[in-house]
Amino acid sequence: MSESPDHHSPWAPLRRPLFRALWLATLISNIGTWMHEVGAGWLMVTLDSSPVMVAFVQAATALPAFFLALPAGALADILDRRRYLLATQAWMLSCAALLALMTYAGWIEAWSLLAFTFALACGAAMMTPAWAATVPELVPRKELHSAIALNSTGVNVARAVGPAVAGVLVAAAGPAIAFLLNALSFLGVMAVLARWRREPRSSDLPPEGFVGAMRAGMRYVRAAPKLQCVMVRALTFFLFGSAIWSLLPLVARGTGGGAQMYGVLLGCVGAGAVSAALTLPRLRARWSRDRLVCAASVLLAIAMVLSAVARSPVILVPAMLLTGVAWLSVLSTLHVSAQTAVPGWVRARALAVYLVMFSLGMTGGSVLWGAIASRSSVAVALIAAAAGSLVALLLTRRFTLGGQEAADAGDTVDWPAPETQGEIAPDRGPVLVTVEYRVAKENAAAFAQAMRELRRIRRRDGAMLWGLFHDASDGERYLETFLVESWVEHMRQHHRATSGDQAISDRVRAYHIGAGAPQVSHLVASEPT
Repeated sequence: MSESPDHHSPWAPLRRPLFRALWLATLISNIGTWMHEVGAGWLMVTLDSSPVMVAFVQAATALPAFFLALPAGALADILDRRRYLLATQAWMLSCAALLALMTYAGWIEAWSLLAFTFALACGAAMMTPAWAATVPELVPRKELHSAIALNSTGVNVARAVGPAVAGVLVAAAGPAIAFLLNALSFLGVMAVLARWRREPRSSDLPPEGFVGAMRAGMRYVRAAPKLQCVMVRALTFFLFGSAIWSLLPLVARGTGGGAQMYGVLLGCVGAGAVSAALTLPRLRARWSRDRLVCAASVLLAIAMVLSAVARSPVILVPAMLLTGVAWLSVLSTLHVSAQTAVPGWVRARALAVYLVMFSLGMTGGSVLWGAIASRSSVAVALIAAAAGSLVALLLTRRFTLGGQEAADAGDTVDWPAPETQGEIAPDRGPVLVTVEYRVAKENAAAFAQAMRELRRIRRRDGAMLWGLFHDASDGERYLETFLVESWVEHMRQHHRATSGDQAISDRVRAYHIGAGAPQVSHLVASEPT
């Protein structure tokens, strides 16, 4: 029986009750977050209007992800994600409520505002890897792209609604009301998470420790070329693109407008992003990811130049609409590329490293463009950022993201466990694994090339050392060796293999001409007697 065409609809994930409930709750929470952005940005302008301090608000928002994303990713991969997400939501609710109280009482100052912004961003940094890695648990794999696009759409609907509402409220009642509504917005997400009955993951292996999980995440990233390409493109794009976000309050003030104008401009960004979300599926069907990111980067550069020269909303509004289109196009494309570049066992940790690149670009860029604006002008900073983004686009062309539907990391497949005589303690080690191949001399070069790919997999999934040796007395005999920290880590290697890894392993074994399969041995460090 053929599948219904509706099953491939971009709205299909919303038919799943849990995803729909979380999506709606997150939409409300994101509206609160954007109301906070307007309140904090405009409050800083009234407390200290220097470009550096205004830019520091954006830096304080992005900096925590640089320090906390990787630990957060490790925790999200080894703890129960539902409880972990509840804890992060409770933290952000507390910070937002306390900020609202202090602002209402008139106790807030420029540096304390930055401190609260930083504390809220810490909660978001701890939450984001777990949230991103949860999406594949809520929808089937074929709906993952649609689910990610819907989440991006929700963020940008919130970006359109939140700032517009906040601009009116802040102008009428002050920023404290925006902070209070942000605090209340976390309650809906917490209610949905509290009702989620997440099925625990079953495994015969003991859970990973925190330090080991972080080490495994970094090891994976070092040997994952597809993910590295995403990170390079993210770092360069956000480094220059951050200029428009960090300096937008000053751009709004330059038009003679107040908090309401700032909210209107942010709302225009959101409206542009929503329009992009509606057209992206058609563009993705015709354009590669690289072409899409290239076109959107050029659009953002144009928008920054227009923002630099604009003195009235007549020019600024189209510039903000272009900003929204460009930002959503790049952000969603990079996010989908990062999601599909890694398997489930390391997804939160790998996405955390991607978020570090996002944070590094946004934080470094915010400080850089704020400093340039202080020494020269906002217009000079925006034009410099636009020029830099175009140069960076040319310099990073070789870091490709793939075609319309670039292949993902593949389903995880369990390689058969090795046969042993008796039980081996999980912490025994190190473990030396040897694999003996016989390869015809005419295939030696092709075999060596395939083994280079296999080496990357071994190192990525846990091998501390790897080597390939050629028997000097037998031209057809090769011995692959790799060393793993412990027996349980080697067992994890077996569980971490993907269908893509299996294809590479099969290609290597196709060169083997010996009788039967290659001979595999597992040598465990001897315990002292």
